[in-house]
Amino acid sequence: MKAWHENLKPRASTRFQLLLAGVMWSTVGGGLLLSGAIWIQDGAPPLTGIALLLGGALLGALKARYILDGTARKIVIRIAERGEGRCVGGFLSLRSWGLVLGMVLAGRLLRKGLLPPAAAGTLYVAIGAGLLLSSRLAWQAWRLSCRSGAP
Repeated sequence: MKAWHENLKPRASTRFQLLLAGVMWSTVGGGLLLSGAIWIQDGAPPLTGIALLLGGALLGALKARYILDGTARKIVIRIAERGEGRCVGGFLSLRSWGLVLGMVLAGRLLRKGLLPPAAAGTLYVAIGAGLLLSSRLAWQAWRLSCRSGAP
């Protein structure tokens, strides 16, 4: 017998959860990348700004390759293993949601002036570029689910 609260959970297909993961990673990554580029532009001379932007993007690509790709793969596997009709928020584990919350709080501290704008911008570019690059794994899995005809 199901607990009463099981009927209250918003459920979604595997395909939708993969779409949600891709949208989330891409939107957050793109937003951080854009914000970081603006902060760099506002806080550094032009040539220095270009160097910081390129350096941040390179760091982001390395972070994607060596850290975030593994996390994105785990999320895709988690979604697939959970099966159809599961709670939509469960596409991330509680630990992952905790990390998201921690990153949001850290971002708020950075915006309060913890680092100079150009340095914070470079960090935002690196994180944003990494998320944006690694989002391709969720998008690939979503595209495959669309081709397979799964719900």
